Amino acid sequence: MSSPPTLIFIPGSWHRPICYDPIIKLLQPKFRCVAVSLPSTAYNPEASFKDDLDVARDAISVETSNGRNVVVIAHSYGGMVGNSAIKGFTKPNGADNSQSGYVIGLILIASGFTLSGLSFMDPFFGRPPPAWRVNKETGYAELVTSPRELFYHDLPEEEANYWISQLTSQSLKALFEGGEYTYAGWKDVPSWYIGTTEDRGIPVLAQRMSVGMAREMGASVKHRELRTSHSPFLSQPGLTVEIIQEAVDAFTHSRSNKPKSVVDGGDNAIVVPGTALFKPLTWFKFGLPMAFGRLLGRSILFFGWGRRLWRATFR
Repeated sequence: MSSPPTLIFIPGSWHRPICYDPIIKLLQPKFRCVAVSLPSTAYNPEASFKDDLDVARDAISVETSNGRNVVVIAHSYGGMVGNSAIKGFTKPNGADNSQSGYVIGLILIASGFTLSGLSFMDPFFGRPPPAWRVNKETGYAELVTSPRELFYHDLPEEEANYWISQLTSQSLKALFEGGEYTYAGWKDVPSWYIGTTEDRGIPVLAQRMSVGMAREMGASVKHRELRTSHSPFLSQPGLTVEIIQEAVDAFTHSRSNKPKSVVDGGDNAIVVPGTALFKPLTWFKFGLPMAFGRLLGRSILFFGWGRRLWRATFR
């Protein structure tokens, strides 16, 4: 029987890898867990996306070069790092399934599906959201919204204050530059997406649209949602671990992947987003955002096809 894969955790903007401690403690009895510290959150305004990418790829390389399979787990901005770091580490077509030492899956938490060649801020036309602002003097992205409201509004006050104290800086360079290094790794491996329905950082409608976009563009994406803030690994660590375990089981084919989740439920349910014929509300909650996402994905594919045709014709 093959060994369980190594889980490599990549945090989001302003966050240190310590944010994953609550779920790593639950996962470590079964899995080797490696949490990556991003240079762009290390009080260095010169730290770039390439710097973040390099440390993530180094962490993956250590595991794969020792014959261990890897599952990359990434949150928020870290999703762009995780997607891009996968490049070159996946199993080639036709490789023996018994061979190990590859990235075999990707789990995104309240994040996005990276498009090759675009920096983090390119899809937003370089305009920061209301939650943070650009400080060109310091070189950092500065939070404007209360961190508790943005990241931890569903945590008890004392616990939220502790995690706020663990926040660090965020280099602007990593957010606005580095498009030449980004890569759509979700096209190379199966992926799971953990959506957060009470998210005040990335609206859940945008999350559902991104899943629809990726599926339209050929991705294999399993979708789950939790009724949490932007940080489900802190407010619902048990449920987050359940989804991670379910995803790893699917990646490794270790057992029949019988759904543990429900189509709809209460605060402590793992929800499988999808439409139900006799539940019209699901058509609006899930169907419409997914449809808009698929339309966006089709548009991106059409644009790419047109650009390739133009280049082939006029070069």
